[in-house]
Amino acid sequence: MTRRVAAEERGRSRIVSGAVTGFAIVAVVVTAVVTGAIALFVAATVSAVPALFLTCGFLASLAVLYGGIALVARWRWPPGRRRAARRIVFGAVGGALAVMFALTVIVPGGEPETSPSSPTVPGAELLRLPSGTTLEVLRLPARGAGGDKARTGAGRPPVIVLHGGPGVPDLAANARVFAPLAERGRDVYLYAQLGTGRSTRLTDVHDYSRDRDAADLEALRRRLGLDRVVLVGHSYGGALAAHYLALHPDRVDRLVLLSPGALDPEDRSGDLVSDRLDTGTRLRLYARLLTPRALIGYGLLQVDPEAAHAFLPDAEADARNDEVVNLIRPALHCPGARLGPAVRGTGFYAMQYPQSATASPPSDPRPRLAGLRAPALIVKGSCDYLSWRSAVEYRRLLPDSRLLYYERAGHNVHQDRPSDVVAAVSAFLDGRWPGGPVHEGVSPPAGYRGPP
Repeated sequence: MTRRVAAEERGRSRIVSGAVTGFAIVAVVVTAVVTGAIALFVAATVSAVPALFLTCGFLASLAVLYGGIALVARWRWPPGRRRAARRIVFGAVGGALAVMFALTVIVPGGEPETSPSSPTVPGAELLRLPSGTTLEVLRLPARGAGGDKARTGAGRPPVIVLHGGPGVPDLAANARVFAPLAERGRDVYLYAQLGTGRSTRLTDVHDYSRDRDAADLEALRRRLGLDRVVLVGHSYGGALAAHYLALHPDRVDRLVLLSPGALDPEDRSGDLVSDRLDTGTRLRLYARLLTPRALIGYGLLQVDPEAAHAFLPDAEADARNDEVVNLIRPALHCPGARLGPAVRGTGFYAMQYPQSATASPPSDPRPRLAGLRAPALIVKGSCDYLSWRSAVEYRRLLPDSRLLYYERAGHNVHQDRPSDVVAAVSAFLDGRWPGGPVHEGVSPPAGYRGPP
C-alpha cells in the first residue's frame, strides 16, 4: 500500500512538474513573440524595407526564445539533461514559430493577395486633374426641364455627390439613389475620391487627408467647368462638403448633409459602429481584423506609414478592406434591413491613414462655417450610429438650415428611405423647404437609437 501511495505521489509530482515546465515555456514563447513585434516596429521606423524589419523582428524573437529556454532548462532539468533538452525544445518551438511566421506574416495565406478589380460602373470615366491625380467620375446628364442649361452650368447648379468612408465609393448604389435628380433637370456627378474605386492610389499615403480631398473637389469642379454647385455629402462626404464650403463659400449653392460626419474631433461616436453587429458577425469581423498580417499592417501604419504600405500593398489591403466593410454593413442600417450588393473598390489607406497616430488632424472648418448663409438640409435616421449632437452642430453653425429626421432609417438613410430622401432633396433644390419630419429640438427624438 505504501509503495502504491508513493507511486501515486511521484506521478502527481511529475504531472505538476511537467505543467510548471510547460507554463514556463509558454511564457517564454509569449515573451519572444511580443519582443519580436516590438523589435519589428522599432526597426520599421529606421527602414521601410519589409525584408529588413521582418528579419529584425524574427531574430529578436529567436534570441529571446533561446535565452528563455536556456533559463527554463537550467531551472527545470538536471545538469546532465539540460543541453539536450535545450536543443530539442528550442528546435521544436523555434521551428514551429518559423513556420507560423512564414505562413501568417510573410505569406498572406488564406487572405486575398490581390483585390478584386474595382467594379467598372457603366458610364464612368477617368478624369485627370492638373495635380496628376486621376478620379473615376460618373455623370448622370439632366433629362428634365432645364437640362441644356444645367449642362453648360448657366442654369440650375449641378449636383456633386460626395461618398462616405472615407474610402467607400459605392458609385453604383449612389447612382441608383440619386438618378431621379437627373430626371428632374439637374446634372448629377458622382466620383470615387482619391484612393478608392478606379481613382489614383497614392505612393505616399501621407497625402490622404480631408484637406487633400477638398483640394481635389475644387480641382474637379474646375476640370468639369462648373461654376456654383450643390453638394450632397453622406457621412464623411458631409464633413467634406462642410470643409469645402468653409474654403469656397462662393462656389456652393446649397448643401445636403446625409448622416454627416462629426466636425468635433472629440466626438468619437464613429468608433462604436461594430457595437451594433450581432455576436456572430462581430466574431467574423474580429477574425479578419486580428490576423497577424492585418495586425502588423495596422501597427506599422501607426509608426511608419511608408513601411506599412511596403508591407501591405494596396491590392491586398483594399481586398481586406472590402471584406471588413461588407461585414460592418448591417450596422449602417436598422436591424433586419435588407442589404444591397456587396461593396467593392474601397480604399484601405484612404480610410485608415487619416485616422492613424501619425496623421495630422484636419483643419477645423467650424470657425469659417459659422454664420455662412448657404442653405443646408441635414438628414438623420433613427438608427444612425453617429451621435445626435454631430447633426445638431451643423444646424447650429449654418443658420439657414433644417434637420429632417426619419424613423426606420440608419446611417445610410438615403438607401433605407430613398424615395423620401430624394423627394425632400428635390424640393430643397427647387428652393422649397421639404414638408417632411423636421426636428427643431436639440435633444434627439424619443425613438432615436443612436448616441446622444
